[in-house]
Amino acid sequence: MARLSAAVHVQHPTTREWMVLEPGEEPAPELAAEITNPGAWESGVLPEPEDQAEDEGPPPFGFASEESVEPEPDPDADPESSPTPQRRRKTATT
Repeated sequence: MARLSAAVHVQHPTTREWMVLEPGEEPAPELAAEITNPGAWESGVLPEPEDQAEDEGPPPFGFASEESVEPEPDPDADPESSPTPQRRRKTATT
């Protein structure tokens, strides 16, 4: 397992708790996957992620899944057949 060469602040992927990993530690695979700086590792290379079955949760904030993409408007729809909005008239104040 890969060892850290520097202290790293990392957020636990399931509990979202911030943790400080010290130099010389060998973090668990789920924590090691969160450390993306090659300079943090003694070998200078990111460790290979282990193939493990992860339960798929909701997508990260700001990313939409392919299923939630809005359909494109129908090109055959006549834009002139839709009613135009009426302007509001201001009421007279007396």
